Amino acid sequence: MFSRLCYLLPVCAALASLPLDAADNQLTTQEKAAGWRLLFDGKTYAGWEDPVRKSPPGDSFTIEDGCLKATPHPRINEDLFTTDTFRDFELLFDWKISPGGNSGVKYRIQDRIILLGEGASKFEDLVALSFRKRTTVRPAKGQEYVVGFEYQITDNATNKDAAANGPKHQTGALYDTFAPVRDATRPVGEFNQSRLLVEGDHVEHWLNGVKVVDASLRAPEVATGARERWGEGSAVYDLLVKQPRPSCQISLQNHNDAAWFRNIKIRVIR
Repeated sequence: MFSRLCYLLPVCAALASLPLDAADNQLTTQEKAAGWRLLFDGKTYAGWEDPVRKSPPGDSFTIEDGCLKATPHPRINEDLFTTDTFRDFELLFDWKISPGGNSGVKYRIQDRIILLGEGASKFEDLVALSFRKRTTVRPAKGQEYVVGFEYQITDNATNKDAAANGPKHQTGALYDTFAPVRDATRPVGEFNQSRLLVEGDHVEHWLNGVKVVDASLRAPEVATGARERWGEGSAVYDLLVKQPRPSCQISLQNHNDAAWFRNIKIRVIR
């Protein structure tokens, strides 16, 4: 019995020394060696535009239980943006959404614009007007609109937009352009794991280990969708179709609903 224990102890010690999965908001040794970096440390806004430091300060996001949390109905409805820009990359992130909620991750962001408080009854017309009468003044209350491509996150079962507009507005979609091949979401309230690959014009959306979108940002569907919603020749249409900015910020969307993000990691391809 003694000799058997003597044999097992070194084996147990060796097993204990093997690398385990990283804790939340940390990298493993293997991830570091492969070129991954954290975009969120679980405690601070390091690497992000801190909304509290803006003037006037924003309240669209907070840090809660190791997550970046989108807060419902903030004074200024705005995304949370990385301070760095990225061209080609692989992004990993965990997320969960509130019941009936809507959010997303935006990439290849071509522009950001403060919306005017009034002047048009239709949202698309308000965006167009805001481009024509552009202001750099940050309001005490209002909204910033982001022109870019979106990895859609929503409660597929009860969100009104997802229910009314179908798969192109459901989780994993390249919003309003390419639908996911299937619903790979976990129940609302549970964390999901997503992967986003952007390389040249090629993009892939992965959800819980399933590749749900494999598409090109130069595909005809991009122009068709932009034309149908914004009108050919409009500022938003031109930005989405021409994509003049190859190196762009990434943002977590606030869509007036609670959403949580953690384990945000990026590997730059070029």
